[in-house]
Amino acid sequence: MRQLLSSPVKMPLSGIENQIYQNALKYISEISLNLMAVKVENRPQDFLGWCIELNNLCEHGVNRDLLDEHQFKPLKKLQDILQQAISIGQLKMTRVTPWPVFAGFIEQNGALQSLPERLRLLAYIQQLNSQNLADMNEADRLAYAGKHTSVHGPEQYDFDVEWFASSKAAKTFHRLLAEQPQRFDEALALIPMEGDVDARAYNQFVKSYQDIFNEFGEGDKAPLAPATRLLAMRRPDQFIALSNSKMDCYTQAFAISRLNNQGFDTYWHELIATMRVCPWYQNAMPEGEQEQLLYQHRAVLLDLFLFANNEQAEQSNYLKMKNKPKKAASIPRAMKRSKESAAQIVDKAIEAEGKPEYLVNNRSSIISSVEQGKSVTQVISLMKTIFGD
Repeated sequence: MRQLLSSPVKMPLSGIENQIYQNALKYISEISLNLMAVKVENRPQDFLGWCIELNNLCEHGVNRDLLDEHQFKPLKKLQDILQQAISIGQLKMTRVTPWPVFAGFIEQNGALQSLPERLRLLAYIQQLNSQNLADMNEADRLAYAGKHTSVHGPEQYDFDVEWFASSKAAKTFHRLLAEQPQRFDEALALIPMEGDVDARAYNQFVKSYQDIFNEFGEGDKAPLAPATRLLAMRRPDQFIALSNSKMDCYTQAFAISRLNNQGFDTYWHELIATMRVCPWYQNAMPEGEQEQLLYQHRAVLLDLFLFANNEQAEQSNYLKMKNKPKKAASIPRAMKRSKESAAQIVDKAIEAEGKPEYLVNNRSSIISSVEQGKSVTQVISLMKTIFGD
């Protein structure tokens, strides 16, 4: 373990990687004895491999029963640093990755990253692209925008609508989307459905999108992240879907200016521009149905290069709803009455009916039925049917 922990010193680390390593060392020192007790069999010679291996040992090798209470926090902090480093390293790798390697990585990590479920979402969104947001029902509009709610039943929505980028925290965005869907349609209509999207079309979209917030946002500025979700759903081959939590990873991996939720220019001129010169992006349409499917969604599928743990797939909102135990149907319990109250109710009903002989003769059985929770009206009605009154 000692050799593994010190091995990055001998690696040709970039400035960002060295910073990550120094941050990791702060927390390694607090759990060093626990780490030393872990058996190490793999010692990668590259920094990405080192982060993957150490994170795996933290997750599955460290004996948590031997940790003191105050050591759980530094262990969690260390894993957070390593997992972000894995995301950065894997995204950085895509800057020089040819298409076969890009597609192979996605396929290899398909189960971990819920690829089949994600592709079902993209197929559904592709169908929605033939409609306007203003014409969609609420569930479909929220699916397009990336906000899961209870209306997304697993029978119809066999995917988590929040894959790629959730927008559920963007309250003003969703308020305006519900109130002004036609204005969002006007903005999206500026992005062509085929061919490369140029700067002119993008800038027109941004202006139209920002105008909605300027007019109806009550002081709130137009956020970048939900806009990228809309763009990526309209053109998954051209746009990367961002969330606030992903911005630092893309900033560091693509070595661009810091992304933030107002960085519309940085998103286009640096992030999208960098993506467009990547070998996998410039590759011609491949052969084979599955690879063509990936190619047609290649920009949004960059999301699959972000770190995923073994539990991520099970955190899908679709699977949570699908596997949620169904509550047993509640059976109304009969309201039992005292013999006295039941007898009083029956006597009053018989009196109201004029004391016909067949009711008087069956008084005891009527009382018994009422005590079991049946309505006196129902019981007398049944008696009338039987005795032909």
